Parts: sequence; structure tokens; C-alpha cells
Amino acid sequence: MTHKINNEVLTGMPRGVWILGFVSLLMDISSEMIHSLLPLFMVTVLGVSGLTVGVIEGIGESSALMVKVFSGMLSDYLGKRKALALFGYALGALTKPMFALASGIGMLLTARFLDRVGKGVRGAPRDALIADIVPAGMRGAAFGLRQSLDTVGALLGPLLGAGLMLLWANDFRAVFWVAVIPGLLAVVLLFFGLHEPEKMEAQEPVNPISRGNMQRLGNAYWWVVGIGAVFTLARFSEAFLVLRAAQGGIPVALVPLVMVAMNVIYAASAYPFGKLSDRMDHNKLLALGLAVLIAADLVLASNDHWTTVLPGVALWGMHMGITQGLLARMVADVTPADMRGTAYGFFNLMSGLAMLFASVLAGLLWDRLGASFTFYAGVVFCLLAALALVLQPATAGARR
Repeated sequence: MTHKINNEVLTGMPRGVWILGFVSLLMDISSEMIHSLLPLFMVTVLGVSGLTVGVIEGIGESSALMVKVFSGMLSDYLGKRKALALFGYALGALTKPMFALASGIGMLLTARFLDRVGKGVRGAPRDALIADIVPAGMRGAAFGLRQSLDTVGALLGPLLGAGLMLLWANDFRAVFWVAVIPGLLAVVLLFFGLHEPEKMEAQEPVNPISRGNMQRLGNAYWWVVGIGAVFTLARFSEAFLVLRAAQGGIPVALVPLVMVAMNVIYAASAYPFGKLSDRMDHNKLLALGLAVLIAADLVLASNDHWTTVLPGVALWGMHMGITQGLLARMVADVTPADMRGTAYGFFNLMSGLAMLFASVLAGLLWDRLGASFTFYAGVVFCLLAALALVLQPATAGARR
């Protein structure tokens, strides 16, 4: 019976959600082929410290999240989502050769920054597009489906990277060049495959940051923003999962398989938990996600043997599957349709600041006190997130 219901939901999903999902899949293959190897490339080839890894990752990821506020506002003002999303994907694809050409930390930081700016430009318009084209009762399933397809790409990218590293005797730069191909394919698919909804094309330009419009983003929305930021504090950059695996003696070429393990769980859980969010209390699901992340941190803190790291990474992936699509759906539920781009932008602005702080702190703890303390700090932030859930007003979880 459950299988039949799932099939009905999937076949009823708007075509645009599938297109955006497969665009995300291709771009994530491209990005994760590089990002799964980048921490090791920085440490072993460029000779940087754990703190430098944390700073670069924090700047990169927080830049992506903070840029979303501007692209989201612009998509609301113009009533156009696709063009901005296309520009963001194109920028991401065109920065990939810079990683292969980087000979020092300056060019690498530039490539990482521009790549993540591209991610930021496309993120809010893409999420707003999904909310625009999907009925309210299917939002959880739609965001979960897109996240699942995105995560399949994040799974295939490290897997392909590991295979090519074995084939080409740990030639990082050759793998980075191959990553250019799926990135360009993502841009082509989005350009030819997706059409803007007519209601967006016909919409009159509005100023989303006028006082009157900003007041339309009520208390329920800002609670979601705050909780999203605290959740990001509890989950620093995944680069530290890669470094933890490397500490345990896993061969360099096989370290990307750690990210494969995480993304298998993430991809498998994102759609079911997204669909579950269409009918289950959101706070309970968020609490479950926190409990799983606490378990992941405690496991990863205990030791660095691969038999311990892999279960910890799998729990991390389950946490992502439970929470990421859910938070995106919660933003859509408490936001007026013509303000969704702006709403996703501010949501990700606060998450970006939290990501920057968390990643730098994680790198500092890694260098000064060791890997275990980095993951114990994650537990502390999880407890803060749990406190935020307890204090959350009932209206903040309201659905529309």
C-alpha cells in the first residue's frame, strides 16, 4: 500500500521539480568530485593547516548562503526565477577549471568563493520555483525529491572521484578537470528543460524589502530562520568528516568513499522524511534530527578507526535527510508566495553566518585540542538547538 502511495505522489510531481532535481544532481556530481578531495588537496599538496581548511570552507559555504538573500530578493522583484538560477549554475560550472589550475591558496580560495557564490545565486530562486509550481500539500515530498536527486549527485561525485584517483595514481588535478563536464551539462538541461511558470512571468515587479512587505514576514517565519541558524551551528563543514576519515589511515584515494557513505543515507532518507513532513508535526521531526546528529558527533568523537567513522558519517547523513528538506518546506509554509525568494534569502543569510562561525571554530578546536573536541562542540550546539525548539511558539510551526 505504501509503495502504491509513493508511486502516485511521484507520478503526480510537476515536471519542473524533476528537471530541477536532475540539474542539481549533475551539478553536485561536478562539485562533489572536487569538494570530496579538496580538504586532502589543501593539506597534502598545498600544505595548509586544519584552521586554514576551516576558514576556507567557512568562507565558501557562508558566501553561498549569504548571497542567496540578494538573489532571492531580486527574483521576487523581477518575478523571474529561472534566469537567476541559470546564471548561478553557469557561474558554478565555469569556476571548476580554476581548481585544476590552482597552484596556491590564493587562487584556490578565489575558486572556492566564486563557486559558492554561484551556488548562492541559484539557491533561493530554485527553492522559490519549487514552492511556486507545487501544491501546498505536496511541498514536503517535492523538496524531499529534489534533495534526494541532489544527494544522489553528491553520492556519485565522490564515488567517481575515488575511482579516478585510483585509476590515475592520486592525480588530483586530472580529476578536477573531469568535474567540468557534468557542470556544463547541468546548465544545458536547465536552459532547455525548464519553463518559468506563467504566474511568475505575469507578475508585476514589487519591492520585497519595503517596510510593508518586510512586515508580511511574520514571527512564525523569523522563528524558522532562527532555528535554521542554530541547526547550522550544530553542523559545521563536512570537510571535517573527510579529515577524520583520513586520520584513521584510510588510503587517500578511498577517502571520498566516506562522503559516498554519507550521501547514500542522505539520498535514501530525504524523500521519505520530506513526504512524512506533509503529515507529521515539524518540531518532532526536527527533534529527531537533532538526536541523530548528537549520536553522530559522539560516535565520531570516540575514535578515528574506519569502523567507527563510517557509522558516524551514516548518522550524519540521516540527520541531513531528516532536516534539510523539512526546513525548506517550513519556510514555504509561513511565507507569502510573492515573498518566497526573499524569505529563502534571509533564511540562508542567517545560516551562512552560522556556518562561517561554526567552521572556523571547528578548525580552531581541531588544531588546538584535537578532532574529538570538534565533535563534542557539535553536541553542545545541538543542545542549544534543542533549547530553541522548546522555546519555539506554537504558531511558528503552523502550516498553510
